[in-house]
Amino acid sequence: MITEELIARINALAAKKKATGLTSEEEKEQKALRQEYLKGFRENMRHHVEGLKIVDEFGNDVTPDKLKEIQKQKGLHGRK
Repeated sequence: MITEELIARINALAAKKKATGLTSEEEKEQKALRQEYLKGFRENMRHHVEGLKIVDEFGNDVTPDKLKEIQKQKGLHGRK
């Protein structure tokens, strides 16, 4: 999960790296925090995309079948 504290710590380490450099422990921490951030970002993006319903200019549902199946499994958009 992406929190304000996570972002603040990532930014603090980035600023320190630019100013004076990081110790090996701080480099490990920075790498781990970045991985945690990316994991949260990917989860949020997946959730967002899975919630999309795509319609054409005529109002027809043209959502790809693969996405419709995921939405059925999650009970989104009344798909059954």
